[in-house]
Amino acid sequence: MIKVCIADDHALMREGLRHIFSTEPDIDIIDEAKDGEQVIACARREQLDVVLLDLSMPGKSGVDLICHLHRQHPGLAILVLTMYDEIQYAVSAIKAGARGFLTKGCDTEQLLGAVRLVHAGHRYISTEVAERLVLDLPRHVHHDRHLRLSQREFEVFAMLASGSSVSDIACSASLSVKTVSTHKMRLMQKLQIKTLSELVQYAVTYQLLDQATS
Repeated sequence: MIKVCIADDHALMREGLRHIFSTEPDIDIIDEAKDGEQVIACARREQLDVVLLDLSMPGKSGVDLICHLHRQHPGLAILVLTMYDEIQYAVSAIKAGARGFLTKGCDTEQLLGAVRLVHAGHRYISTEVAERLVLDLPRHVHHDRHLRLSQREFEVFAMLASGSSVSDIACSASLSVKTVSTHKMRLMQKLQIKTLSELVQYAVTYQLLDQATS
């Protein structure tokens, strides 16, 4: 069961979203929030899987709220649902720690698919956002750097990009956490990237996850 908190300052919007999710057997709306403080309190109080978050709410909101939630609850999937469709909002949200970005003009199937995707540890972003994220990478990062990875390093790379933690990878691959951490350090050096966010941007843009699962 995917445990969701709906965070939006408009009661009609929350009611509409609750109605949409009420027919889905695998999604449970366990709380609602109408401002940033309520979102923070909900995340602290409940064992949430996904926060469906409006960017503009009273109190702490937007990138500040995303950063706070991501820092305090790194395993929590933040899916932005907003009226703002400008690409810079999406890029800022993803960089701050959101796992997905949707506008309120999306259809029901897109919304449901995005919730399930981010819960599974993946990202939900448009091609345009992915391209913009790559443009923000350091200029010395090139798409052919992943060819320097060993087979094991590429496997670790793909799992990290899909949202797995180092401990998850160690368990799945029957390796020690120390060994996986060493692979992670080496592959990031070869790719010349410094953060997990940059790693995800690289993988999404060059469709390396598709290669890993094909």
